[in-house]
Amino acid sequence: MSQITISTQTTSYPVHISENENFEIIHNAKVLVVSNPRVAGLHLSKLLANISAKEVYVCTIPDGEQYKTMQSVEYILECAFSNKLDRSSLFVAFGGGVIGDIVGFASGIYQRGVGFIQVPTTLLAQVDSSVGGKTGVNNGFGKNLIGLFHQPQAVYASTSFLSTLPKREFAAGVSEIIKMAVCFDKEFFRFLESNRVEENLAYCIAKSIEIKARVVNQDEREQGIRAALNYGHTFGHVIENLTGYRNYLHGECVSIGMVMANTLAYKLSYISKEEMQKISKLLESYNLPTYHKIADCHIFYEKFFSDKKSRDSNLTFVLPEHLGAVKISNDIPKELVLEVLEEFSK
Repeated sequence: MSQITISTQTTSYPVHISENENFEIIHNAKVLVVSNPRVAGLHLSKLLANISAKEVYVCTIPDGEQYKTMQSVEYILECAFSNKLDRSSLFVAFGGGVIGDIVGFASGIYQRGVGFIQVPTTLLAQVDSSVGGKTGVNNGFGKNLIGLFHQPQAVYASTSFLSTLPKREFAAGVSEIIKMAVCFDKEFFRFLESNRVEENLAYCIAKSIEIKARVVNQDEREQGIRAALNYGHTFGHVIENLTGYRNYLHGECVSIGMVMANTLAYKLSYISKEEMQKISKLLESYNLPTYHKIADCHIFYEKFFSDKKSRDSNLTFVLPEHLGAVKISNDIPKELVLEVLEEFSK
């Protein structure tokens, strides 16, 4: 087992990376494990065997991005109240990014905040969403618009949980790994071009977390460089919202969003055509989608303004300058953005 430490202005905690589920969670008060039926059916008995606590309760919510709502948060809180958890209690998020985000939010507001631990079971959650303390839920206006920063006490990323992950879910996680490489590490991108993630799991997970740790350590609350981690997300979140979170997985929307961002970056001469093609080729090698047909470019454009990164009516776009570097821009003309959207409406 290897360990990476996340150190922010407010806290410090370990991210444990291992190839088996032989880790131990010890807590001298009550523990509430929150999962979904699929993950619980496959792995819950393994997790419970690793928890030593005064009392352990289990709460399950439906699986899927469409259930990342305040209703799910209310249900988790009801589970906690009905089992009389107090401020010394611990929540455990056991699942993918949806579970992690919801549980992180619920634990952050339960009795004004209790501790929680992340045990991510998808590749996307292990390399990205379980680390960094961003929590939240979706609503009709957009993705993750209700939430808070609430750092976990620890993260346990075990590759053994990925053995039951569907290929499509696995690929969705790879998109976040590629995102990290494009933005921050050219050599890592070159490694990904010639090596398969599934054959180098522990290394790719550790490398991605190391990159994210460096960013989060500098900018915990996304006031600057951390916004660069949203490469592909500005476009991707709009796609998710307009398709009702049902057509694509989150990582698939990020993949399409990266290609859209690359198209804009190319028009601004930030990135070369060759680099743009390399990124698309790598995404496509994992059968990730790189195109979504936009029905109405103006409706799509207006949806950008629900994005958390937009300020004072200025849209913020995260764009690659070249492989291994990224630029955050908030002064791109509307006409140029619409020109990009038109290319995805044909």
